[in-house]
Amino acid sequence: MSEKWNIADLPDQTGRTVLITGPTLGGLGHHTALELARRGARVVLAGRTPAKVEETVAAIRAEVPEAALEALHLDLASLASVRSAATAARQIGPIDVLVNNAGVMGTSYSRTADGLELQMATNHFGPFLLTGLLLPQLVASEDGRVVTVSSMFHNLAGKPPLGDPREQHGRYSKWRVYGQSKLANLYFTSELDRRLRDKDLPVRALAAHPGFAGTHLAANGQYGRSSGGIASILDAGVRAVSQSAAEGAWPTLWAASGDLAGNTFVGPSGFQQMSGAPRRVGRSKLGQDETAARALWEISEETVDLRYP
Repeated sequence: MSEKWNIADLPDQTGRTVLITGPTLGGLGHHTALELARRGARVVLAGRTPAKVEETVAAIRAEVPEAALEALHLDLASLASVRSAATAARQIGPIDVLVNNAGVMGTSYSRTADGLELQMATNHFGPFLLTGLLLPQLVASEDGRVVTVSSMFHNLAGKPPLGDPREQHGRYSKWRVYGQSKLANLYFTSELDRRLRDKDLPVRALAAHPGFAGTHLAANGQYGRSSGGIASILDAGVRAVSQSAAEGAWPTLWAASGDLAGNTFVGPSGFQQMSGAPRRVGRSKLGQDETAARALWEISEETVDLRYP
C-alpha cells in the first residue's frame, strides 16, 4: 500500500452508511460527505442548524444528483441534544463510519447549559457521548470505525485537560484550551481503540487532521461569523496561505476508508504537515500519554453519565 494517499484511491462506498458531524457548507464535513456520496455511500449529515445542513445537502446534490443523503439535528454543545440525536439515529440502522468532524475554535470564554467550557464541550465531551450512544450501531456494521478530527494545535495544549471540567482553573486562554480539546481527541481515539480491542469488538478508532485548511473555522471562532468586516479579512487571509477545504478533507477520507490499523493518526505529508497528500503522522510526546488518556476517559464517563464500551 502506498504511504501517501490520493482522492483517486477512495474506493467504492456503495452499501456503507456514514454519519458526519459538522457539515457546514464549504467546510471539511461538507467535502468529506461529498466525496463519500460521490462514491455511493449513504451519508447522514448531523448539524445544529437545519437550514445550514440543507444548504450542504443542496450543494452535494448539485454535484451528485443521486446522492443518498439524510439530515440529523445535533448540537454537540448540549448533552441533551446529543442524546436526542442518538435516539433519532436509531432508525438509521448499522453505521459503518462515524466521523466526529464538528468543532469550534478559539472561542471566547463561555459555559454551556451543562456547565462545560464551550470548546471542550463541543470538541470532546459531545463527541464522546455521541460515540458511546452510537456504538451498538457501529458494532452492528461488523466493521465499524470512528474517525475523530484533531489538529496540529494539539501540540500547544501544554498539559492534559484533567481538571474538573465544570470548574475554571486560572486565567482562560482560548488557544490553549482549543489545543487541549484537540489533544483530548487523540486521547479519546487511543483509549477508545484500546478498549474496543480489549472487548474484541469489530470497531476501530482513528484520528485525522487537515493541516492548514481554508475553512471558516478560525473566523467563526473569533467573530461568530465568517464574513463581514474583520471576519472577512481573517477568513480571506487563512484561505490565501492554506490548502483547500477539499484537500483538507483527504486525511479524514483515508481514515474513513483505507486499510489502516486502529489508533492510526493521518495528516498531510507536506512541510510541517500543513498541506499535501495524506500519510500516517505522529503525535506529540504529550499526545502519547496513555495514563492521561485513561484518566480523561474516566473523567468523560463521569461528565456525560455514560460508561462504555
